[in-house]
Amino acid sequence: MIQWDKILPAGEPDFEQLLIVLQRGTPSRPTLFEFFLNERLYEKLVPGASELLQEKGNNNSDVVDGLAYSSSILAQTLRMKAYHRAGYDYASVIVPGFKFPSNRRYETRTVSANEGGLIHDRASFDAYPWPDPEKADVSILDALAEELPDCMKMVVYGPGGVLENAIEIVGYETLCYWLTDDIALVEDIFEQVGSRILRYYERVASHPAVGACLSNDDWGFKTQTMFSPRHMRLYVFPWHQRIVSTVHDFGKPAILHSCGHFGRILHDLVDMGYDARHSYEDAILPVEEAYELYHDKFAILGGIDLDFICRSTPQQVYERAKALLDRTFRRGGYALGTGNSVPDYVPDENYFAMLRAAWEQRS
Repeated sequence: MIQWDKILPAGEPDFEQLLIVLQRGTPSRPTLFEFFLNERLYEKLVPGASELLQEKGNNNSDVVDGLAYSSSILAQTLRMKAYHRAGYDYASVIVPGFKFPSNRRYETRTVSANEGGLIHDRASFDAYPWPDPEKADVSILDALAEELPDCMKMVVYGPGGVLENAIEIVGYETLCYWLTDDIALVEDIFEQVGSRILRYYERVASHPAVGACLSNDDWGFKTQTMFSPRHMRLYVFPWHQRIVSTVHDFGKPAILHSCGHFGRILHDLVDMGYDARHSYEDAILPVEEAYELYHDKFAILGGIDLDFICRSTPQQVYERAKALLDRTFRRGGYALGTGNSVPDYVPDENYFAMLRAAWEQRS
């Protein structure tokens, strides 16, 4: 078996390479993109990181959350080092201090979209502790910028998206019922959620070390969107269009990370102005087909299906990744990565087999 750490990526990070991809151009060498990795991979890429977090964590929550989830300066610095070592030109970062409260439990393997809601009616809406985006600690970007390797940038993501947070604070089924039963309350909920998330991106996009912003908002599942396209256009998409416009106003690209079927809302996605889309699944639309259909409309990021990467051999993963790079090499607008993220059930050897396809072509 090939040892991943014997084939380290050639060259130093260069955010301009990812920027070219996001502009649907052709980078000079293979470029990687991943939303996030997992605790075990961070530790493998930066040996001793977990122990360092335990030893020097700024507070107890840093230790409880661990490397993969903590938003502390130390944890995010260690994750940046992992991204650097794996050959990425950026690191994904979240600004702490801004989150919509709910009672949803995240310590379990699966999460119900119906649990955790704190808003049940107009009275609980009025009593809900709406978070203040002005309290998002943007000073962390200065601290992290000092740790960034030369020519590397941050891609800042949010604490969930417009639709995700509306669902989480209400519950999916309840929110769907209200689309008929209490439309005024639905409008007010999306106004409160959307305006706050918009302000968050206004505050983070201006930082010079932020190279792009990622709007993470799951819109659907395997066969359709969470709401009908009409309701998505009424309550969700206008906020995304404003988020994209805000990020663009600062001269930065806007990336959409969104799971689920998107065939019926393709034109909306284009109209919103997103520069790139991330999250692909073979059962919905294999990334190879998505690239052929849409790479002239927005950049295609990732796409090696998670089910495939879990069930296949390292050689099969390597071959598919290499074929994707060969397919897109002279046509541009593509960065290699998984279809969604790298949860801890992805075999490490398969993840590194995917990276190896890019590393070898950089040599």
